[in-house]
Amino acid sequence: MCGIVGYVGDDNACEIIIEGLKRLEYRGYDSSGVALFEEGRIKIYKSKGRIANLEAKIANENFNSTIGIGHTRWATHGAPSDVNAHPHGNMDESIAVVHNGIIENYVELKDSLVKDHGIIFQSETDTEVIAHLISVCYKDNLLDAVYKAVEQMRGAYAIGVISSNEPDRIIAVRKDAPLIVGLGEGCNFIASDIPAILKHVRKIYLIENNETVVLTKNDVKIYNSERKEVKHEVFNVTWDADAAEKDGYEHFMLKEIHEQPKGIFDTLNRRLSSDGTISLDGISLTKEDLQNINKVYIVACGTAYHAGLVGKYAIEKLAKVPVEVDIASEFRYRDPFVDDKTLFIAISQSGETLDTLAALREAKRKGARILSVVNVLGSSVARESDDVFYTWAGPEIAVASTKAYTTQLVCMYLIGLYMGITTGKLEQAYYDQIIKELKAIPEKLKTVLKHEDKIKELAQQHYKMEQVFFIGRGPDAGVCYEGSLKLKEISYINSFAIAAGELKHGTIALIEQDTLVVALATQDRLFEKMLSNIQEVKARGAYVIGLAKCGNTEMEKQANKVIYIPDCMDEVTPLLSVVPLQMFAYYVAKLRGCDIDKPKNLAKSVTVE
Repeated sequence: MCGIVGYVGDDNACEIIIEGLKRLEYRGYDSSGVALFEEGRIKIYKSKGRIANLEAKIANENFNSTIGIGHTRWATHGAPSDVNAHPHGNMDESIAVVHNGIIENYVELKDSLVKDHGIIFQSETDTEVIAHLISVCYKDNLLDAVYKAVEQMRGAYAIGVISSNEPDRIIAVRKDAPLIVGLGEGCNFIASDIPAILKHVRKIYLIENNETVVLTKNDVKIYNSERKEVKHEVFNVTWDADAAEKDGYEHFMLKEIHEQPKGIFDTLNRRLSSDGTISLDGISLTKEDLQNINKVYIVACGTAYHAGLVGKYAIEKLAKVPVEVDIASEFRYRDPFVDDKTLFIAISQSGETLDTLAALREAKRKGARILSVVNVLGSSVARESDDVFYTWAGPEIAVASTKAYTTQLVCMYLIGLYMGITTGKLEQAYYDQIIKELKAIPEKLKTVLKHEDKIKELAQQHYKMEQVFFIGRGPDAGVCYEGSLKLKEISYINSFAIAAGELKHGTIALIEQDTLVVALATQDRLFEKMLSNIQEVKARGAYVIGLAKCGNTEMEKQANKVIYIPDCMDEVTPLLSVVPLQMFAYYVAKLRGCDIDKPKNLAKSVTVE
């Protein structure tokens, strides 16, 4: 969950690394640091807090280094501090290491290093073990030492290493944590994610599991676990670098909320022909394959899991196949019923979520067909799947996901439609109707965004609250979970989502005078039921913000305030109803003075269990 950048070339390594770290700060931002080969030795500079603190610390330094590694941290072992920040060095700082992941046997290794080699540790981190372990293994060849050290390590990691004894190279290793290599002219890079190096290079290598890379300014060599050299195809990045900029918006989150009409349009129309036929590029599921499937698992974490909750409704209704949704961190520890008749759908924006990757591997081991829904091209989840369905949301920088969620929903609808029409379980007329509704969503969403001022007004009225409940039924319940998550993760308000029918089974005990309840009622067949649930909380003093389709004015008689979305079929309302909830969370957090793009304790890409 940390960001790594390394550079070797002819230019100022410090400036390039700091610039790259800023573009990775969404991956971790409780501390940062750089290690540079300067004046015949490695110099390490580290600081607690944001990268601006590091910049202030080194502001008066004049760097000439042309090789170095840098890191921005999300703490796992040891509290955020200058000492615990990466890079970490060995005792004489002839070796420096940056690391993303967790070394599971670090206590065992640390005890051995202290007892057998007299190592004195400075930090509380698992990463410092790596630096000392490489140092102990070092004779006269850094690559040898790294291989020997890695043999003793258990866990997930991406590692970057430099040594003052071999100051012309960076060595990097990947195991279950993202790592890429950027290929330049007279320079090369390592990074945990593409945005870090996109300003400088467009050609990259996607490093596979258990591979080790040796970079000099003019050469890149990749070796497998047996130390045999392997060749990789060059991956050409087609992203517009400007897509990772704020483009005049105050925060990335607000920009990404407003990018949703385009993201939905792109994700949808790249798969639809003029006659409404779905072409799932990257997916080779035939009619026979689909007829063999008797169960679908959707497995994900966080926002992607919430997309799966709505996806369950869509796929079951359209494809007529049972769907189970599971949290990735729980899936592989409960011996799930998975076999060669199971379609396993992994959802991940980054494609690097470690829990999702682990669940995918468990399902694959049991014979399931793996279909991934990811946003980042060439990511680990994508590379390890049988079929890949890319969303076209573009780079998502804010930690709180918005456009990734709605584009994931589009993928769920398209998968359900494709399965249903291919197997003959879905009538053509109903299929055509859903396609028509989906095509209309981008324009309808632009209408929703035009009512931003009303959402601001509601936020102004309620931003001081410390507790809020979200209630809904059917697909609305799934959207409630996502709306609640958005609010809690960026405003730090104690927010709770529940299926409205469950209120009376305990949770209603928490409703008291002026408790804020956000009630979603966009499902026509459940509208009257939701009105009854609203009456239940109103009777106990709740203040209710209702969300309904245009025309359902009965809501105004029950709720204190109402947000309307354009009329549409019940099946596709989540694509519209979630957006006011995203905006409400954004403006509440802004009024509370929160750091919206980088909320405390969170990171964008969760690459540890």
